[in-house]
Amino acid sequence: MTAPLTFSPEVQDALSAGRPVVALESTIITHGMPYPQNLAMARQVEQVIRDNGAVPATIAVMGGQIHVGLTDAALEALAQTPSDQAMKLSRADLAVCLANGRTGATTVAATMICAHLAGIRVFATGGIGGVHRGAETSFDISADLQELAQTPVTVVAAGAKAILDLPKTWEVLETLGVPVIAYGQDDLPAFWSRTSGIKAPLRMDSAGEIAAAAAMRARLGLKGGQLVANPIPQDAEIARDDIMPVIEQALSEAETRRIAAKEVTPFLLGRIFELTGGRSLDSNIALVLNNARLAAAIAIAMTR
Repeated sequence: MTAPLTFSPEVQDALSAGRPVVALESTIITHGMPYPQNLAMARQVEQVIRDNGAVPATIAVMGGQIHVGLTDAALEALAQTPSDQAMKLSRADLAVCLANGRTGATTVAATMICAHLAGIRVFATGGIGGVHRGAETSFDISADLQELAQTPVTVVAAGAKAILDLPKTWEVLETLGVPVIAYGQDDLPAFWSRTSGIKAPLRMDSAGEIAAAAAMRARLGLKGGQLVANPIPQDAEIARDDIMPVIEQALSEAETRRIAAKEVTPFLLGRIFELTGGRSLDSNIALVLNNARLAAAIAIAMTR
């Protein structure tokens, strides 16, 4: 049996010719920001990948198919889909969404699954999910971490989202055997901030090194992917001392309102956007574009 994959002509041509392709998630489009800003952002990220020598493959579920690469019309239709009409897909609900013919936006975990099915080895996103604050009682841990441990895709992100318990997130990834590679610096980044104050277990300074490490994992028969933690550009950074009080306030409000499960992250990001006067979103877009550039370079190195 074959997976229900539908490729855009651009992505199909690139894969057939062995050209570099970078996967992109779609949750940031349906749940990350309103229309038309989400469409403009999605087009901008795709164009950055093209400008850097690779082909973008935005992944989403529509009409019982995993769409690998979206035409501009499909991208616009997805961007206009209300968030309550698009399932936020992870490993647990990907198959149900497909079987029921519903529209679904892929998280990091689901995008990794779909990218691997499509033969795409690199994926650019903003930040991964991880261990939520208070997980010792709530057990709220993102499925992204288990996916990194079992699906062989290199994920380029600005670290884990800063709203999470970052030390516990890195500890879980270490336990799961996931290589966590800081790009170009010794510290792990913290999404909006270039540093988290936590030393990275691994450091690499070139796309070629990262591609070579992925190839060696495959030769060794090791399961899982790699997480490349790429710091946000300096001119877009929100310093840790500035963003942490805002995060703490948003977390406190979420607890007061008893917001839980998949609703936590969208609420926190939305509230942080309000509290920073929109600056957090500007930084978010900048770091996604930065990750797209590095992912394109890694994809090119992998094809060599």
